[in-house]
Amino acid sequence: MSCLPSRRSSSSEGDSQPVIDERKRKRMLSNRESARRSRMRKQQHLKELMSEEEEIKSQNAQISMQIPAVTQQYMELESDNAVLRVQIHELTQRLQSINSMLRNVAEVSGMTMDTPEMPDPLLKPWQIPCLTHPIMANAQTLQF
Repeated sequence: MSCLPSRRSSSSEGDSQPVIDERKRKRMLSNRESARRSRMRKQQHLKELMSEEEEIKSQNAQISMQIPAVTQQYMELESDNAVLRVQIHELTQRLQSINSMLRNVAEVSGMTMDTPEMPDPLLKPWQIPCLTHPIMANAQTLQF
């Protein structure tokens, strides 16, 4: 009777070995498939990154081509702004001079000033009086 239990254990070990081998084989196949899918995802990600790189390079080239034109526009606007600043300064001085003359005329004549002073253009630019002749200033006369 002692032979029977040993046979049973040896036969059960023989039966379990193919099951373990089959599990091992299935696991190896699963791992290979998983590695293949991982490589494919990595390759797809690399393609997407390369495509994105090309798109960014293209955008960069377009922007680089626009820089000179935008710089030129900026310089022109800056020049125009300088002219306008000079004109504001000249007009402010004229306004102050006219207001001073009006006060002097009122003092000499002994009259009170019924007409309000001309507004300061920096405080109320919408109330600047119209001039009979324009002040000429341009970018060529200004050297910055």
